[in-house]
Amino acid sequence: MNFPNLKIPSHLLATWFGVGLIRPAPGTWGSLAALLIWYFAEFMHPTAHVILPIFILFSWLVCSQATKDSDFKDHSAIVIDEVAGMFVALSFVSHGIITYLCAFLLFRLFDIWKPWPISWVDQNVQGGLGILLDDLIAGLFAGGIIYAILILI
Repeated sequence: MNFPNLKIPSHLLATWFGVGLIRPAPGTWGSLAALLIWYFAEFMHPTAHVILPIFILFSWLVCSQATKDSDFKDHSAIVIDEVAGMFVALSFVSHGIITYLCAFLLFRLFDIWKPWPISWVDQNVQGGLGILLDDLIAGLFAGGIIYAILILI
């Protein structure tokens, strides 16, 4: 199958409405899109404990379907996983440009660098869960570090 075909709903969502087609660095563009959505939708932060788990399950389903349609294990155009990972990172921090920028930079660092256990998940967990889980862990690392720093300050 020709992936992505934006006329197919799972492909449209997996590419986050086409953001995953932006080159270079589609994952960075997907992360930036997530940051902008979270920033301008302030209501998400207080209700993240409800919205985020639903979005994560939804992203898992989308990644699972999209990966079935692709010839790649994790096609670079699939960026809904970066969106979910960024949402996780941002759910830890207070609403503000500086904290959001720090979350973005740390998330991208962990997503690209892939320290353990992110690298283990990336190499050993298959399918939609594997595509998503490494980004969720990167989001936990990024958000958790910023949260700890803010508590210490």
